[in-house]
Amino acid sequence: MLNRLRTFFAPEQKRSAAAPLIAMHSAGRPQWTPRNYAALAQEGFAANAIGYRAVRMIAEAAASLPWLVYDGEAESTLHPLLALLAKPNPGQPGREFFEQLFGFLLVAGNAYVEKVDIEGSVREIYALRPDRMKAIASANGWPEAFEYSVNGQSVRLARDNVLHLKLFNPLNDHYGMSPLEAAQRSIDTHNAAAAWNKAMLDNSARPSGALVYAAADGHLTTEQFERLKRELEQSYQGAANAGRPMVLEGGLDWKEMGFSPKDMEFIQSKNAAAREIALAFGVPPMLLGIPGDNTFANYAEANRSFWRQTILPLAGRVAEALTGFLGQGQFRLAHDLDQVEALAPDREALWARLERASFLTENEKRAAVGYGPKLGT
Repeated sequence: MLNRLRTFFAPEQKRSAAAPLIAMHSAGRPQWTPRNYAALAQEGFAANAIGYRAVRMIAEAAASLPWLVYDGEAESTLHPLLALLAKPNPGQPGREFFEQLFGFLLVAGNAYVEKVDIEGSVREIYALRPDRMKAIASANGWPEAFEYSVNGQSVRLARDNVLHLKLFNPLNDHYGMSPLEAAQRSIDTHNAAAAWNKAMLDNSARPSGALVYAAADGHLTTEQFERLKRELEQSYQGAANAGRPMVLEGGLDWKEMGFSPKDMEFIQSKNAAAREIALAFGVPPMLLGIPGDNTFANYAEANRSFWRQTILPLAGRVAEALTGFLGQGQFRLAHDLDQVEALAPDREALWARLERASFLTENEKRAAVGYGPKLGT
């Protein structure tokens, strides 16, 4: 009877109604990232100039933003977190750390930050390779810990000591989706076009063809075939032999096969693939030197769009995540956008509009551009 009363008067527990459904397929088991990170990094970054440059441009630009710390509405210029962000760990300066962090996020769709607490305060933070991390799901379906594995050895990391940054993925509950995945077909097309161009140069800049033997019964002996094949490889293939005339013996005739670069629209298809890769990352093609479809009047306009639509949203979400991870709501992290040279024209236009706004007080104008009230007023 007592147990029944305890059950009846048990306090109500608040939890996600959908969590048990997630737990049905993931309770207590590691959730591996569903894609091949090594293949994405190799084909989309290391072997593709467009992917490489897009990742570097975004990561370097986002990492260059100066940090600000706010205690409430007041900026704190002496906060110890500023020193941590300037030197996150003994092996890395701040810009290198954040360039690595943004790079992982763009290549893998996931990035992980581990913090080291000493006497209740965060002293060091590290960016961990995403391909070495896996989430350990709890009974309610959400990660309760992470496991980091290197060379067959693993260490379990507490959930509170790891910040998991991820890009939106509609097909996975635990891992983000990389822009390289969305651009994978375009990357394959671009890489294949480069490989085709290299093979064409290696074959004297000519498409493939066939030697037709029309004499006698139309068949070469084994010895004749091997000798002909060897002479073609040694004397007529490769850049050093480009344009060298071919000497054919009686009965041999060259028949060109395949499509020419013009027929295949080689350059156009390669540039189209490059534009799609840039689109997946949010980089205007003009900034990457890709011809065609340039909708911006000039380079400066494209650069402002790049900062407004790509860099600032990405950097803002990282700042918000680090605020909750490092400060637990005690302070707020932000970036000093006044130091961004690409945004200077927008800032000057705002100042000009405020200067003409005679109905605003001086302090109201200062508040509109993010400054505090003037002292003594």
